[in-house]
Amino acid sequence: MQDLSESLRFLGDQTRLRILRLLAEAPLNVTELVHVLGAAQSNVSHHLAKLKKHGLVVEERHGSAKVYSLAQGASADSPGELWPLIKLAVEWQDDDAGDLSRLRDLIREREDRQALNERLLEPGQSWFLWSRALGALLPPIDVADFGCGSGILSLEIARWARSVIAIDSSAQALAKARARAEAAELGRRIRFQRDDLQALSLKNHSLDLVVVSQSLHHVEAPEKVVAEAARVLRPGGSIVLIELFPHSEEWVRARLGHRSLGIDPADVKSWLRTAGFSSIMFDDSIPRGSGAFRPFLFTARTEEEL
Repeated sequence: MQDLSESLRFLGDQTRLRILRLLAEAPLNVTELVHVLGAAQSNVSHHLAKLKKHGLVVEERHGSAKVYSLAQGASADSPGELWPLIKLAVEWQDDDAGDLSRLRDLIREREDRQALNERLLEPGQSWFLWSRALGALLPPIDVADFGCGSGILSLEIARWARSVIAIDSSAQALAKARARAEAAELGRRIRFQRDDLQALSLKNHSLDLVVVSQSLHHVEAPEKVVAEAARVLRPGGSIVLIELFPHSEEWVRARLGHRSLGIDPADVKSWLRTAGFSSIMFDDSIPRGSGAFRPFLFTARTEEEL
């Protein structure tokens, strides 16, 4: 009874309950929690330390930042003795303080930044300007974005391409991409397609350009994606492929759905050759992303004649 009394007293603090409810939605760092809660950093850090001490919160280091999430025993996946009490806070529908609303905005901004950093590898907006300038010099072409994600790259391509097919295996990602395209008034210029990059339903020799931006590490057989790109490209068509060098960040498997920890460029080059690409060019001078993630680029062309 004494333990129960102390547990009730410990979880009776409103700020701690708010923190637990937020961490049940998404892992967050201290700065993000401060922003959502509207509390002082010292206060948030104090409560996190208490929650960590009681085994309700775990701390992980991602690069230079510490990220907090619910520990085993404090979630529905592995409920502990205190889970019934925590569950009341997690499922509480009242949002008088606006925590959940601010959290949704924060996650949306985080996803946009992540998509920009991971897919375009350029902090700032200069990439967009270069894209539009170079696109204006190209003849009308038909393009597919293999693994479009939330659609940032697809939208930029749609500003100058004759047609764009944005392909992803995730219905949720395609919904976000479609919403982004409609907001930018580009929805009519992009065809969104849920498909398996390893076995596409696209017709043979129907495209001029295939873009594969950090999609190979999400599939089980990346060599099949490269082969599919060769199949759907017209004679003389091009592929632009951006990937990550091998790394040791295991957390990306669970958090981001990566099947492999980067790709060896030698493997990519071999897959391109096997698929029949020529004029293969490799570039590893793209600005580095955050932390351990180092990108590289391949471009190649299909033969001019079948």
